[in-house]
Amino acid sequence: MRRAALKTLALATLALPLAALAHTGADAGVHHHGLLAGFMHPLTGADHLAAMVAVGLWSALAARRAWPDLLWAPLAFAGMLLAGALMGLAGLQLPAVEPMIAASLLVLGLLVATRAHLPAGVAVSVVGLFAVFHGVAHGRELAGTQDVAITLAGMVAATLLLHTAGIVVGWALRHANAWLPRIAGAGVVALGAALLAQAA
Repeated sequence: MRRAALKTLALATLALPLAALAHTGADAGVHHHGLLAGFMHPLTGADHLAAMVAVGLWSALAARRAWPDLLWAPLAFAGMLLAGALMGLAGLQLPAVEPMIAASLLVLGLLVATRAHLPAGVAVSVVGLFAVFHGVAHGRELAGTQDVAITLAGMVAATLLLHTAGIVVGWALRHANAWLPRIAGAGVVALGAALLAQAA
C-alpha cells in the first residue's frame, strides 16, 4: 500500500513538467491582489511551477546528508525570487527574462536527471541567479496591484511549499528506480527546450 502511494505521488510530480508543456502564460497581464492571489500566482504559470518543484527534487536527490544540504538551494531560490519580484515591481528591466527562465528549466532538468552534487556555494549561485529572473517575471505581472506586501508573502509561501513538495518526493525517490528521476528531469528539460524555442 505504501509503495503504491509513493508511486502515485511520484508519477503526479513527474507529470507536472509534461502538463507545463501546455502553458500559454495564462497569468500574464492578470492583476489580482491579496494573500490567496499571491499564493496562487506561482501555480498559474507551469514554467515557474516546474522550476520550483525541480529545485526541491534536485536538492533531495543530490543531498549527501539531510541537513543542511536539503535547504541550500530552496532557500536561495525563494530569497532571490523575492528579490527579483521586488526588482520587477520597481520597474527594473533585465534582458532576456523569458530565455533565462527557459534556460533555468534546461539546467534544473539536467541536474535532476543526473543527480549532480554541487558545492553549496555553487548550488546557491546557480539557483539564485535563475530565481532572480523568475522573480522579475512575477514582479512585472504584479506591478500596479494593491496590498503588494501581502501578495508577495503568499507568493513566497507557495514557492516554499512547491520546494517542499519536490524535496519530499525527491527524498522518497533516492532509493527508487533511477529511471523515475531521469524521467522527471527529462520532462523539465523538454519544457525548457520548448520555451526556449518560443523565445527565440
